[in-house]
Amino acid sequence: MTAFDTRATIRVGGREYGIHSLPRLAEHGLQVGRLPYSLRILLENLLRHQDSIAVEGDDIEALCRWDPKAEPSREIAFTPARVILQDFTGVPAVVDLAAMRDAMARFGGDAARINPVQPVELVIDHSVQVDEFGTRMAFEVNARKEYERNHERYAFLRWGQGSFDNFRVVPPETGIVHQVNIEYLARVVFGEDGVAYPDTLVGTDSHTTMVNGLGVLGWGVGGIEAEAAMLGQAISMLIPQVVGFRLTGELPEGATATDLVLRVTEMLREHGVVGKFVEFFGSGLARLPLADRATIGNMSPEYGATCAIFPVDAETLTYLEFTARPAERIALVEAYMKEQGLFLTPDSPEAEYSSVLELDMGTVEPSIAGPKRPQDRIALTDSRRAFLGALRQMRNDVPGAGTPAGSRWEIENLGEWAAEGGDGAARSPARKAAALAAPDAPSPEYRKARVATEEGELELQDGSVVIAAITSCTNTSNPSVMLGAGLLAKRAVERGLKRKPWVKTSLAPGSKVVMDYLEQAGLVTPLEELGFNLVGYGCTTCIGNSGPLPPEISAAIHEEGLVACSVLSGNRNFEGRINPDVRANYLASPPLVVAYALAGRMDIDLYDEPLGTDADGRSVFLKDIWPTQAEIHETIRTSVKREFFEREYAEVFAGDDRWRALPVPEGARYEWREDSTYVKEPPYFDDMDAEAPHIDDISGARVLALMGDSITTDHISPAGSIAKDSPAGRYLMDHGIEPRDFNSYGSRRGNHEVMMRGTFANVRFRNRLAPDREGGWTRLLPAGEEMPIFDAAMKYREAGVPLIVIAGKEYGSGSSRDWAAKGPMLLGVRAAIATTYERIHRSNLIGMGVLPLQFDAGDDAASLGLTGLEVYDVSGIADALDTPRSDRAVTVRALRDDGTQTEFRTRVRLDTPQEVLYYRHGGILQYVLRQMIGPGA
Repeated sequence: MTAFDTRATIRVGGREYGIHSLPRLAEHGLQVGRLPYSLRILLENLLRHQDSIAVEGDDIEALCRWDPKAEPSREIAFTPARVILQDFTGVPAVVDLAAMRDAMARFGGDAARINPVQPVELVIDHSVQVDEFGTRMAFEVNARKEYERNHERYAFLRWGQGSFDNFRVVPPETGIVHQVNIEYLARVVFGEDGVAYPDTLVGTDSHTTMVNGLGVLGWGVGGIEAEAAMLGQAISMLIPQVVGFRLTGELPEGATATDLVLRVTEMLREHGVVGKFVEFFGSGLARLPLADRATIGNMSPEYGATCAIFPVDAETLTYLEFTARPAERIALVEAYMKEQGLFLTPDSPEAEYSSVLELDMGTVEPSIAGPKRPQDRIALTDSRRAFLGALRQMRNDVPGAGTPAGSRWEIENLGEWAAEGGDGAARSPARKAAALAAPDAPSPEYRKARVATEEGELELQDGSVVIAAITSCTNTSNPSVMLGAGLLAKRAVERGLKRKPWVKTSLAPGSKVVMDYLEQAGLVTPLEELGFNLVGYGCTTCIGNSGPLPPEISAAIHEEGLVACSVLSGNRNFEGRINPDVRANYLASPPLVVAYALAGRMDIDLYDEPLGTDADGRSVFLKDIWPTQAEIHETIRTSVKREFFEREYAEVFAGDDRWRALPVPEGARYEWREDSTYVKEPPYFDDMDAEAPHIDDISGARVLALMGDSITTDHISPAGSIAKDSPAGRYLMDHGIEPRDFNSYGSRRGNHEVMMRGTFANVRFRNRLAPDREGGWTRLLPAGEEMPIFDAAMKYREAGVPLIVIAGKEYGSGSSRDWAAKGPMLLGVRAAIATTYERIHRSNLIGMGVLPLQFDAGDDAASLGLTGLEVYDVSGIADALDTPRSDRAVTVRALRDDGTQTEFRTRVRLDTPQEVLYYRHGGILQYVLRQMIGPGA
């Protein structure tokens, strides 16, 4: 008998299902009706997994008695029903499982026992690059190059698909993982083996939250947490605060779902929702299509929330039917959600929330966001002035650039700004941007370049739009904006408009269904006439897979120092992410992407300036070709059909001829190739014993990196292109790989030799041990020679010297990345000491056997006089593991060359019993393997 026996049954379509009934908690004096929808999903998860070990009765009662206003402090164990992966982050997870099989065999066990415990689906969508564009051959050329670059990785995944139970792969050129998830993979309610329960998941992509639009609770995690979930391990989390977001009204004429999500992102960023759940409710939901809900859920990482969920309601059922889900599934979803009190109706009582925001959707206006952050929304009416302000700032940030040197305006405004606040607190980037975008600010000097091309001589200048991309999971799942873009293109072509010849255009839909309904509506041809040819099905421009600009365009931008622009229908627009040649990146709806391709420049007032002229010489304005909502809705009604979903997903796991022709090894154990530079057996299980090792103190350690505040996983984890003169570049050339074939760090995540060489190698990384350099440099001690971090780490390893890293506040913030923990561990880092940690990164460090230590309140490296040149001892680790969480601390001694030392206390951030177990075993993978080996582990 469990602490709370809530077992019950429901009958659906002649079948009986066991459930854990939420209403039956009332029999125990616990009322759950006031809880937000998302917390009731978590509550059911606890009821189903209560075992008096990972989940106790106290955990269930604590969640039932949730205080909306309290700061999160209670840890619970969440066990997701499934895991979803994309190929960049999924390949390392499958590599680790394959390595576990080899380790199991070395211990005399059955390698075939190593399988995901939960259903795992991997969608290959992150490897297509826009090399060819603007031609009808673009899709074929890009697909061929994708296979040429990645055939080894793909063959490995095909082996995994055939070898592992509970593991399925959606092949390349099928769609974006999040759209495939909502259109096909999501169950909403599971009904396997006679038990019904909510579909929940974690994914290795931060935009996993798109599925929240379907009422499915899930969010993005690091690869290590995902691997733990795959192997049946619960994920430790704090019971979160939940922000309610009331939507009322409906979108006005001219506004799109993209405009809505940009407004929502702006509001939630301003409110502050990092680490919180967001839940949408209100009368406006009845007028919000599911695709719009998914658009809002998708951008949860951009506004900082863990998830952003819409409860299941009648619209959810309509979408499930429309996307060709089986009738039995839809009936189960409806019956289960209604039985559990989880089905939203107009009469449903409002839940209690930690705070509530409200938006009348009738106030939403056409917008863009940029030039560097998704939360920086700009009303389209202000777009020209905002760009000029951004241009002034970019010019002003470069010595000798900006408005004319010594101008009266600059002296009076920027001089005053620079003099404010002696401590620099008032001299914030936001205040500077506001000054530079002031209405009375003079127009900046434009830099220009003339470019000779096959189409004739072109003139580029600051503000030229060189990339216009309909891309990303955010919007290419939404028929209203995709068909809106097609209708706008059709009218533009009818009026004789053309894209500007310097604009690289691309169309990368989220699924094949999109091209089906664009074709049905007769909109593929006009899009192609404006250069928006199909380039691939996958995540392209948003993650930096925009491909190179034409060489002459790229050269002109660099030679003249132009501030070139991109406009994309994506969710990420950070500087340097979209394309190395582009400094200003703007998010916009797909119709606006088409409009900016026609304009060719960012400094246009789309309300008052024409996009071009027609054959009769008449000016054509955006308002002349913008489709009405009635036109878009009618096109959706006549063009988006259920049979498209039935056809495209009938053989979704089969793949095309290229996929089926890949050579696939046979057997339960993967045949590792010694010469492979993509997939390599990792060393996590080398020299592993059957029993957990004794926990030793750390003695004689050196500091590999001494860092400041806000070091993100982007600083730590290898990402982007591989430099020829970097340790990773040298490794690849030593293995016969030419620089043109380096591919990216993301594509080589299955090779630890490449990835450890790229750890801490971000070009903007700052290590205080090498203060005059940016990038992955450190000082080898005690000699003091500066060298790449990887090279120093290998020399320390040869000498038997353990390593630590020291950081400031928010260590490991940013996107959760497994290699931000795997890389340091492979370099020999035994412990990290930081002022504070980002939650997922701290968890990932533990998962790789790296000890996270936290300075006591008021202490940091500066206050303790630490320079990173000292020799460090960490003592009392084993004793700390046996003490309660609140008393878990160790002593650190830093010995200087002159014989003096500093001794200080640090908290051991192993916050749950499960985390202690993981650390004792050297990491999650070792822990799980030892449990499978047998007793005595």
